[in-house]
Amino acid sequence: MEVFIGRKREKEILKKAFASPKAELVAVIGRRRVGKTFLINHTYGDNIAFHITGVQNGTTERQLTNFSVRLNIFGKENVNNFGVPKDWFAAFTQLELYLTEELKSGRKVVFIDEVPWLATPKSEFIQALGYFWNNWAEKQNLVVAICGSAASWMVQNVVNDTGGLHNRITQYIELQPFTLKETKAFLQSRYIDLTNYQITELYMALGGIPHYLEKVERGKSAVQNIDSICFSPTGLLRNEFSRLYPALFKNAAYHLSIIRALATKRMGMTRSEILEKADVPQGGAVTTTLEELEQSGFILSYLPFGKKKKGTLYRLTDEYSLFYLYFIEDQSNAGAGTWNHLSQTQKYRTWSGYAFESICLKHLPQIKKALGITGIYSKTASFYRKRTENERGVQIDLLIDRMDNVISLLEVKFYNKEWTLSEANAKSLTEKKQRFQIVTKTNKQVSIVLMTTFGIKQNKHSLGLVDRVLELDDLFE
Repeated sequence: MEVFIGRKREKEILKKAFASPKAELVAVIGRRRVGKTFLINHTYGDNIAFHITGVQNGTTERQLTNFSVRLNIFGKENVNNFGVPKDWFAAFTQLELYLTEELKSGRKVVFIDEVPWLATPKSEFIQALGYFWNNWAEKQNLVVAICGSAASWMVQNVVNDTGGLHNRITQYIELQPFTLKETKAFLQSRYIDLTNYQITELYMALGGIPHYLEKVERGKSAVQNIDSICFSPTGLLRNEFSRLYPALFKNAAYHLSIIRALATKRMGMTRSEILEKADVPQGGAVTTTLEELEQSGFILSYLPFGKKKKGTLYRLTDEYSLFYLYFIEDQSNAGAGTWNHLSQTQKYRTWSGYAFESICLKHLPQIKKALGITGIYSKTASFYRKRTENERGVQIDLLIDRMDNVISLLEVKFYNKEWTLSEANAKSLTEKKQRFQIVTKTNKQVSIVLMTTFGIKQNKHSLGLVDRVLELDDLFE
């Protein structure tokens, strides 16, 4: 049996639902390949009395045929007299008849996976599911677990349903990709022992997606694994990008256009900048698309320091998408050693800075713990002021505005050894701090925090300037 890594809080929620004295309707959402199915199967195991997975791009007739096949597999001789149901209301009636016998032996679980694929247009699947729950299931000794990779669809059509499922979800789980620490534990469970630096290299290209990480091979370096997974003609991620978004969104062209636009700007873009750069129409479509991308974990929205909602920035934070657009897409004739070559280029240095910064954004709890401010309320932001004829510009990619009257300016550096602060670096940091203080007129203490891979080599330029130094290992806590 495969070792179960992380997901402690999520597993406890599922266990609590099974131990409940009443019926429970559990919704689990999360992006494609993040491990939703494995979580439910691992937690509930033999207590699952029925499990169906939607067929991607399948017609209603195909979904109902699949339902009939699955019911016969689980029910064996008990349901063989049932034919293919004429609609989803009839299908759930068949399920009720089968479960009535199953529940005589104790509490059971019904697992409905990839609900967005089952709910084909005009199929009335959601209405039938709501009717099944309200008129029968919620009175039984039963857990109904529903999943979907199209997170935004699940939120809009299930969690926020205004019909039969309105306020019926009793437990709700948003399953996130692995953290760096969980990624390390996952690889070690497969007897793959890599340094934190090598694991971070993998994470910057693959993200914390368990299905992607399963392809990492023992005995190979991060460079070798990235080469085979991303650039080999048979590598899993060679063409995953073309499948990923259409599998989650019905009109994926807009989503892809926005993703491509965001990949071009490190700090992110405002809504108006996205409209200018991406091939999407003005109006509600772009708002909906941005919401769907954020709910599915591909982008992050945040307010720059001192800005109102109108200045919201959207940033691409999906590691694989960024890596694909920077490197894989242009390597149509890639062969062995492609990544070893690309990782020596200036393009690699630009990408690695962006990618490592995004990883830091996702590991803010670990950064705050290392700074000793876990118990202090804080907000994370960026800061940008354009250069004018009379004033120098200033850009701070990441800052933590703390309620203890301190603002920490984070300078993030991904480097393969100790970083040496040069005179030019020191001057740049000093100017950033001074310009930030002048422009914002803040009365708070402003401190400089360096987030590097292997720390810094202390010299006369760093003394008295850098207040704290965090290292890669801090992100693995």
